[in-house]
Amino acid sequence: QVWPVESGGGLVQAGGSLRLSCVASGYASASGWFRQAPGKEREFVAAISGSGDSTYYADAVKGRFTTSRDIAKDTVYLQMNSLKPEDTAVYYCAAAKYYSGTYYRVDEYDYWGQGTQVTVSS
Repeated sequence: QVWPVESGGGLVQAGGSLRLSCVASGYASASGWFRQAPGKEREFVAAISGSGDSTYYADAVKGRFTTSRDIAKDTVYLQMNSLKPEDTAVYYCAAAKYYSGTYYRVDEYDYWGQGTQVTVSS
């Protein structure tokens, strides 16, 4: 089993940066980052393959966010730069046992973290 634990959220001004970490012991064929703002559905942010060779991003964060993996530390990161107020949400890390290719779908993932709040002030 792979139970992710996120950390690194907080309050930041617009234009600032935050780095989220997700520790997940055990092998995951893919890891994803999702976010959910109040009153909205959970949405895809970024994903990375188990090897770390492939990454995927939602259009809304492309060029601003970067995901990476440190296999030795069982940790996945989400570096968030040029943050905007609309990035405010609870951010979740997720892990997939068997990756089928639909990295942007919530149901691709088997294990979810508890979430970490990111608030961007204007």
